[in-house]
Amino acid sequence: MEKNKKLISIIIPYYKKKFFISKTIKSILNQSHKNFEIIIIYDDNDKSELNYLKKIVRGDKRFKILINKKNLGVSKSRNKGIKKSKGKYIAFIDSDDIWKKEKLKIQLRFMEKNNYMISHTNYEIINKIDKLIGCMPIKKSLDYNDLIYSCDIGLSTVMINSKIKSIIKFPDITTKEDYILWLSLSKKFKIYGIQKNLTLWRKGDTSFKYIIRKFKDAFSVYSKYEKFNFLKSIFFVLLLSINFLKKSIIQKLNR
Repeated sequence: MEKNKKLISIIIPYYKKKFFISKTIKSILNQSHKNFEIIIIYDDNDKSELNYLKKIVRGDKRFKILINKKNLGVSKSRNKGIKKSKGKYIAFIDSDDIWKKEKLKIQLRFMEKNNYMISHTNYEIINKIDKLIGCMPIKKSLDYNDLIYSCDIGLSTVMINSKIKSIIKFPDITTKEDYILWLSLSKKFKIYGIQKNLTLWRKGDTSFKYIIRKFKDAFSVYSKYEKFNFLKSIFFVLLLSINFLKKSIIQKLNR
């Protein structure tokens, strides 16, 4: 361990990502900042990919694999990983995304220098075969009034100071779980952005069924979690959708 550097806990929920997980782990092991622990939460009732996962991480004591007795979903799995984490900072990455080599080093320095509680980065968008299809530029800072209209934070770009670990809890919802957490945290802290492309986010399911699910969950964000009335919730879902379309155009223009 590099004792002069801060320990970062990296949380990865795992569910049927055998085709991508080795690239994700390789990108972590290639980080210039080496003082980290990796907490993988295996969240699949089918244990057929567990041996493959253990084989990838074998011999590296920085890895911990937590095995859920039953499928809990990404929210409860991440929350389980957070509870087990020991780092001064907590970073999130999904099991099909990729970090660039300097990601942790740059983000850690940024947060330490400025004493920030939460930060995120620009991210590039790739498809299933690693082809670059877009880029998401971000603002230097976000507060609640920015986020309530548009979720401009990529989960796999986020790092949080563990001083606020007690309030880092993902809600149990199918999609938008990260958005709800960012909204909650933004009521207490500004979220600062590093305007460098340090993360590759893999675009996943775009089926009609999935899009409908996202609309329903977006409504829940505003009605259940933000306590907006019905009409106000519908209005903000429409705004969120419009801003999503605008972001899609921006992402393609920034390829």
